[in-house]
Amino acid sequence: MQGTANLNIMIKAARKAGRSLVKDFREVENLQASRKGAGDFVSRADLAAEEILRTELMEARPSYGWLGGESGEIAGDDPTRRWIVDPLCGTVNFLHGLPHFAISIALEHKGQIVSAVVFDPAKDEMFYSERGQGAWLNDSNRLRVSARIRMEEAIFATGVPHSTKRTLPAMVRDLANLMPHCAGARQWGAPALDLAFVAAGRFDGYWERELNLTDIAAGLLIAREAGALIEGIRPDQDPFETGSVLCANNNLFDGFARILRKQ
Repeated sequence: MQGTANLNIMIKAARKAGRSLVKDFREVENLQASRKGAGDFVSRADLAAEEILRTELMEARPSYGWLGGESGEIAGDDPTRRWIVDPLCGTVNFLHGLPHFAISIALEHKGQIVSAVVFDPAKDEMFYSERGQGAWLNDSNRLRVSARIRMEEAIFATGVPHSTKRTLPAMVRDLANLMPHCAGARQWGAPALDLAFVAAGRFDGYWERELNLTDIAAGLLIAREAGALIEGIRPDQDPFETGSVLCANNNLFDGFARILRKQ
């Protein structure tokens, strides 16, 4: 896909930050003996990646606003546009030496996500999209959601919240309701990549609660542009406002939603 200037800026920034994360990731295994040392190191890696992204994006578009996973929100001179960035989606995976993490960059214009990048630097996979232009992987692979039509053949992704989150009982109920009807559920710990994998047809659907906008802004556009249907887990919930996401291909969506919306 021939991207706009903004998309090209996003891809360039993601690759630069990705090189920093991959370099730091190679050092994580040497730090596992010290929990504090490893955790502090990952925090520095996260902050370093965000600083690269902020420098690249804000120097290219200094009037835009900013919402970062670590640095929070910065108002821009242009109130209609802002970058929404998670420099390290999958922090716990990174900390444990698991090569499943991503950089997520979205561009919002007048309340709508118009461009999106999810970059997996460990596997060198760049997922990207622009509103109305489809979703793509690397240079030329057009993404489409899976064509599966049978729930019993489908694999779904989610994130299991830790014990301090109030939605843990709901997730346990979800799994109990869903598992008899599908081929499996996966918890890979990186929401941006889960949504990109739905776009690529690797997962047939995804659901999760209590997500931050920085976790999902880019992935939601990529999944939607690849043909996914997206709502909140409750139909009255806006995923961008509530952090509640239910996403699947057109064939499976109604059955998937019906199971997860059981009380």
